[in-house]
Amino acid sequence: MSQRISIHGQWSSRLMFILAATGSAVGLGNIWRFPYITGENGGGAFVLAYLICLAIVGIPIMMAEVLIGRRGRQSPVFSLQALAVEAGGNKAWRWVGWAGMLAGLIILSYYSVIAGWTLAYVVRIASGSLVRVTAEGASSIFAQLVIDPERLLAWHTIFMVMTIKVVSRGVKRGLEQAVKILMPLLFAMLLVLVIYAWRQGDFVQAYLFMFDSDFSKLTPSALLVALGHAFFTLSVGLGAMMVYGAYMPSGLSIAKTSILVGLLDTVVGLLAGLAIFSIVFAHDMAVGEGPGLIFQTLPIVFGQMPGGSFFGTLFFLLLVFAAWTSAIALIEPMVSWIVEKREIDRIRAAIWTGIVAWLLGIVTILSFSSWSFSFRFGGELKRHGLFDVLDILTSSIILPLGGLCIALFVGWVMSRESVVDEMGGRSGIDFKLWYFVVRFITPVAVVLVFLQAIGVV
Repeated sequence: MSQRISIHGQWSSRLMFILAATGSAVGLGNIWRFPYITGENGGGAFVLAYLICLAIVGIPIMMAEVLIGRRGRQSPVFSLQALAVEAGGNKAWRWVGWAGMLAGLIILSYYSVIAGWTLAYVVRIASGSLVRVTAEGASSIFAQLVIDPERLLAWHTIFMVMTIKVVSRGVKRGLEQAVKILMPLLFAMLLVLVIYAWRQGDFVQAYLFMFDSDFSKLTPSALLVALGHAFFTLSVGLGAMMVYGAYMPSGLSIAKTSILVGLLDTVVGLLAGLAIFSIVFAHDMAVGEGPGLIFQTLPIVFGQMPGGSFFGTLFFLLLVFAAWTSAIALIEPMVSWIVEKREIDRIRAAIWTGIVAWLLGIVTILSFSSWSFSFRFGGELKRHGLFDVLDILTSSIILPLGGLCIALFVGWVMSRESVVDEMGGRSGIDFKLWYFVVRFITPVAVVLVFLQAIGVV
């Protein structure tokens, strides 16, 4: 087992790592995208396909990332460099860590802007200003928000300050304390919303929408959607799981904890879908996609239902917490590298990194108004200019290639002895199956995701 020690500290328990890793995985996309794509691609049939893809892509790469992090005990750049040297490989593998950290910083820059929308809606719904709002009114409120750069900048700034504050306090007093509070609250709020939806919403129709298996809809395109979501939902390829793995105690099972995180992430997405669609169907509202469902359809529903201001506020707080835990994971790899490379304290490292992400976020803000332009990528029309460029660069290019490199590094560069050692010193059938998957199956699956993302297949 590796004797390296992280200078940043480590998680106090297995539970803390699970909460932190789940917090990284559970984000805004889980709350609305996973339920929607489940309903549109065969319901239960899609869920089954997704779980299979999770087993052959998401969790194996997550395990590989955590393994690299725990054995290297440093930021992604230095962990990959150290382990490459240990295996007699090329130091150039550190650029995989660089690419992931850069992608994480870029994603954080626009993620913070979208999270700012959720903060704005918490205030609006809590104040009662959306009570009995009409469809036209809801659309107008959302449109006015996204084209108002001053308001977006204010909310973006508040969210970035929230993120910097947590990360600047370190692993034990910052990251761990945040997930210890935020994740139980997130699960509790989600459970309250599900119970409310079960009692007051159309739970049966929501269940059928999401779980009634329609294998005729499970097309090759739907399978690629399942494969892509399995890859992206666990935050792999960003260095987040790698740096969280660097803080993981040596005695914990990488396999068991990674599988549990993957299952929790899936459960959150399914429960969120049941809650959202039960409420939407009960009020005969159209099932929208993405921001249209969250920021336009649901406010109308909450504005009409008894106790809508309370449950609407609860729902958007759920989104804020999901975004916050993900943002912490996105910024941590770069902060840890700056601390190691420049030998400065975490407070300044977090502030400097946060300022860079904040400045990049201004690009996204202006992309919804004065800098907006349209273009096509992968056969789809993109309408928000530089925001879409950043999203494509990270989610469609850097992340798949990063995931591919991580699988190849663990499967083909690191020695089998090192991998066995870090996986608990066992080389049974379960290890052999995972090792085979990460060496042969996962790389092929990731290439398919990449080709589909860029519109080749």
